Amino acid sequence: MQTTPDPIPSAEGMHLRRLRDLTEFEVADGNPDVRGWSVRGADGRQFGQVFELIVDVDALKVRYLDIELDEGLQINERDRHILLPIGVAALDEDADNVFVPSLTAQTVLEYPPYVEIQITRQYEEAMLRALSLPLPAPAGQDFYGQPVYDGSGFYQRRKLG
Repeated sequence: MQTTPDPIPSAEGMHLRRLRDLTEFEVADGNPDVRGWSVRGADGRQFGQVFELIVDVDALKVRYLDIELDEGLQINERDRHILLPIGVAALDEDADNVFVPSLTAQTVLEYPPYVEIQITRQYEEAMLRALSLPLPAPAGQDFYGQPVYDGSGFYQRRKLG
């Protein structure tokens, strides 16, 4: 009897890893570690906290904020994490807040949940659609080359209070 070998798993998403799993990585000097900070939407209301940073190990850059949504939003516990591209947020270091103007407490309920498994391109595109952001150009171009993934703006841009 001839058996077929198990398919080789896709490498898609393998370049994205949680910061806590990367012992040789840390938040760059001069930048705040935003894990544990409150996340507020366009209406100023808190809808969660930054749980983890998702790092692109090939580019040595943070690409996503893993947000744990508040229990008060009445979301199933297994669906309570979402990923946000780092470029959609702004910092308020004085109050340890991360502001995401493109989300409200209502729209966060329609956002695709993140389960701590491999991040697929389909999930990344669903995130961009939920934020009403354009999808990157066709394959062959740098998916992360758009401003929504530029972390330098996140750390330089401060919300004026």
